[in-house]
Amino acid sequence: MKTKGDFMDTKAMKNKTNHFAATCSSVISGVISAFLVIVVVALPLIYDNSYFNILETKYKCFYMSVLAMLAVILVLGLIMLVIDLKEFQGEHAKNLFLALKPCNWKQTFRLADGAVIIFWLVSVISTLQSEYLYEAFWGNEGRYSGLFLMTLYVIMYFVVTRCWHYNKWVMQALFAAGLIVCYIGITDYFQLDILHFRGKVKPEQSTIFTSTIGNINTYTAYVALLMGAATAMFTIVKGWLKTCWYYLCMVVSFFAIILGCSDNAYLALGAMFALLPLLVFRNKQGVTRYLVVIATFATVIQCIDWINQAYADMVIGLDSLFQILVNLPGLLVLVVLLWCLAAGVFYYFRKKERENVAALLSGKKETTERAAKNMLVRIWLVVIILGLLAVIFMLIDANALGHGARYGSLGNYLVFNDSWGTNRGYIWRKSLGLYAAFPFMHKLFGFGPDTFGIMTTQSFMKDMIGTVGQVFDTAHNEYLQFLLTIGPIGLLAYLTFLIGNSWNMAKYWIIQNERNIKTVEAAGLPSECIGAIGCLFAVICYCAQALVNLNLPIATPVMWVLMSVGVAGCRKK
Repeated sequence: MKTKGDFMDTKAMKNKTNHFAATCSSVISGVISAFLVIVVVALPLIYDNSYFNILETKYKCFYMSVLAMLAVILVLGLIMLVIDLKEFQGEHAKNLFLALKPCNWKQTFRLADGAVIIFWLVSVISTLQSEYLYEAFWGNEGRYSGLFLMTLYVIMYFVVTRCWHYNKWVMQALFAAGLIVCYIGITDYFQLDILHFRGKVKPEQSTIFTSTIGNINTYTAYVALLMGAATAMFTIVKGWLKTCWYYLCMVVSFFAIILGCSDNAYLALGAMFALLPLLVFRNKQGVTRYLVVIATFATVIQCIDWINQAYADMVIGLDSLFQILVNLPGLLVLVVLLWCLAAGVFYYFRKKERENVAALLSGKKETTERAAKNMLVRIWLVVIILGLLAVIFMLIDANALGHGARYGSLGNYLVFNDSWGTNRGYIWRKSLGLYAAFPFMHKLFGFGPDTFGIMTTQSFMKDMIGTVGQVFDTAHNEYLQFLLTIGPIGLLAYLTFLIGNSWNMAKYWIIQNERNIKTVEAAGLPSECIGAIGCLFAVICYCAQALVNLNLPIATPVMWVLMSVGVAGCRKK
């Protein structure tokens, strides 16, 4: 028979066990937080010898940070294991291994988790069957995006999503470092060269490098991450201080991404503007803030046009899609109308606040809000579908029917030929032809991670130089690159990973928003929910611009970090 003292001892032991588990979890999470801050701050800002070895420098920064984090976690884990065996008979270690048993995988892994594991396994097979195993593993003949780097991405993803407790300061560190990067990039547009980098490169190459990132395409890919996160968080956050902070980050990123002088920026912008309403139109604040976002972007475009006119001899200048935007009839009038519309909608919703509170108390607010948001979301879905159909029609009309001239300067983007997208049309055509000639195993698993340059130089180097006057060592399309290097299974797994996690983050926000609507005084969403939506749109913007860009260990590690942070934020603890 157990005495009162026995029960007291059991309770004390249980409290001690719980305290040990909480302490271990907190320590590991702290180590991961330090790693995440290092990546989002140091990686964008670090450089050595200006632009000459910037890729190598950032690559080393990332993989050394990951390895250091894993080493620290391993040492701490061994210490904790010894304490667990000594004090608790290995109870915590047993629970950990039980969670990893196959019978518990359904609770442990999601679809996206399984997809990224398949992505890694296919990359391993692709490397092993490659004629260039060493190069496929290290990516040293490409952009260092071989199996080694992919392995670090996957390990980091699982470590962060399983062992880290969301910390809002990681996102704030991202924005703080991002503002510095954007500031330097904007000053480079004015040819101030405050870091004295451009004077060290050839004059004809000086405008294709900027800030502490390097190539302008990579720079706009990085800024797209900041822009997507800041814009999404601005639309849903409450509190004037936070609102002003995210608005500042959004405005700076708008200026930076346009002044980056790369057209991949507009793919990121288009994806963000198209998809953001599907989430934020679910409440009144989201509708108002989205109108403010559109009005702000239009204002930025108008301001940049005025700057280019006033300081034509000081700035680099912009062409291509920017000129199409600034030449829209009545741009200034449109800016004024958008701000008036935003102000009008804001005033209307403020006027209805008292009625909404009364409706909530009577049980009618939830129904009204749900009906309104469903209508707005459905209307926007129709707008997106109509927009896609219009684009498809123009593409068919410009290419199959040969009517590209009727679209004026926009026709340069609609008509696909070898010169399209700074000769991307050429390398895409040659890449697909190269893939069609692959043997069966290479068709299935690719030629090996980051071996695209080896394939092209061996197959049609003379043709590249003779036709477009340059050598392509990447496909300048992340998805096409994966098709050739790791095959269709790896590409499908990667897309499933991206889409699956994006859906999980979006679903988490929808659930939290529904709960918030049901309250009389909506106190705002949890910080991890706001952060998850920021990460979601950062990933969306990155994925959109990746259609015409390449993955490098500069912006891509930041995307994987934000994906991991977002998933960790919405994961059930």
